[in-house]
Amino acid sequence: MASAPSTAASSLAPPPPLCSSARAARLRLPSSRPAATAALTSALIVTRRGVVAPGGRLARLRCRAGSVRLVAQDEFEAEVLQSELPVLVDFVAEWCGPCRLVAPVVDWASEEYEGRLKIVKIDHDANPEIIQKYKVYGLPALILFKNGEEVPGSRREGAINKIKFKDYIEPLLATSNVA
Repeated sequence: MASAPSTAASSLAPPPPLCSSARAARLRLPSSRPAATAALTSALIVTRRGVVAPGGRLARLRCRAGSVRLVAQDEFEAEVLQSELPVLVDFVAEWCGPCRLVAPVVDWASEEYEGRLKIVKIDHDANPEIIQKYKVYGLPALILFKNGEEVPGSRREGAINKIKFKDYIEPLLATSNVA
């Protein structure tokens, strides 16, 4: 006897974006009732902590900054070395726990320093030539590039919080050879 197809997975539509333009979040809503889905979507209130549904219940969402871009080896020269803005490269890996701790700080910094600093991420495992060329031995690693070259003294490895990040980046941006 054949069973009916499961409606749990098939009734979920691709999640719609709900955060501000600099952030993108996704929420799963049933697509089997478009009118109800539209009403629910319009009644949602987006906050910094998540989405508040009509019943006042907070649904936490993972918002990711859209301005931090994952750059591949073939894009490195155009995105980093030929950029008119200073570029902070965040070397990361999926399996790296400290990289996940630093990710919110890097996302925050991409918004905080928008227009003054471009931030990109390089996947350690997918870009071995870049890793070897710049001798990235520890993760996460931050390196600032200006005018196609690594800024002397800009290399930093390990986890970092917002306060330490500001202490790290502000002097580099203030120096005449970077700004």
